[in-house]
Amino acid sequence: MRGVWTTLIAGASLLAAAAPAKAAEPVGLIFDTDICGDVDDVLALGMIHAMESRGDCKLLAVTVSVDNAKAAPFVDLVNTYYGRGEVPVGVVGAGGAKEDGKYLPMVDAHDDGKPRYPHDLSTAPPATAVLRKVLAARPDSSVVIAQVGFSTNLARLLETPGDEFSPLTGVELVKAKVKFLSLMAGSFKPIDGNARYIEYNVIKDVPSCAKLAADWPTELVFSGFEIGIALPYPATSIERDYGYVKHHPLAEAYILYNPPPHNRPTWDLTSVLYAVHPDRGYFDVSQPGDVTIEKDGFSKFAPEPKGRSRYLILRDPAQTARVLEALVQLSSQPPDGREGARP
Repeated sequence: MRGVWTTLIAGASLLAAAAPAKAAEPVGLIFDTDICGDVDDVLALGMIHAMESRGDCKLLAVTVSVDNAKAAPFVDLVNTYYGRGEVPVGVVGAGGAKEDGKYLPMVDAHDDGKPRYPHDLSTAPPATAVLRKVLAARPDSSVVIAQVGFSTNLARLLETPGDEFSPLTGVELVKAKVKFLSLMAGSFKPIDGNARYIEYNVIKDVPSCAKLAADWPTELVFSGFEIGIALPYPATSIERDYGYVKHHPLAEAYILYNPPPHNRPTWDLTSVLYAVHPDRGYFDVSQPGDVTIEKDGFSKFAPEPKGRSRYLILRDPAQTARVLEALVQLSSQPPDGREGARP
């Protein structure tokens, strides 16, 4: 891995050189996350802030799909670190999957009597209310949603009636405002010889994921389990690239989750990268089709010319290296006004 990492650093200039001219308007992005368990959600949120600093996207809201009282404050902690503590945060609440998190105690960390990571969010409104308010205020077809956790929040959104934010139902509101949904869910190739691999984000709320696959009214692009596992985040980056401050929330969360040397798969980062940059050739995509979530949680893809779903494909080692380079450079980019140390 270290040899590959050296190659990536040597070719870092390719990231900027390959990028086309910026779009006139940044992508309006909603991040729906189960931030709590795995640490890839945390790196993905850092990536979003880096891309907003580059003018590529605008983080409109973060909605949390796991029921843990510290998850929303942790999101606010990261947003505040990057200078965007005003970003709305919503929570799944009752009925959502409950999980503990190895890095969530960071919200209570103090040094010399002062918060290590300042933040001011203690409670958050329901995710559906945040989603409806944000979507209603946006121009038509101007929002991309990156869902990297469980499908509970978005399935609930589809079931909402009109309200003070919009007379449209949830389905109508999504159809009007959302360009496409980029989601980390499912598996679309055998994993270790298992042709029916049941992916975690699906199995935690099978009915909601099934509803999304069947009823979501815009295009869905799945990043399967096989994509993130093919792109392990190099522990050398955690050890080297975040040292421009004594305490960095992304690096600390990574270490608390599983201390290096440990190269963690980048499942959630891939969906975020595609959500903001679907046209830069980071990934190939499958032919159109329909995804059915079966009762056991298996994601079945059937080609269909008029289908709404596709899934990401990594074509070859060169493409894989380019994607990993982008994920590392974006995740470790310092907030505006801070200089980062590079190896």
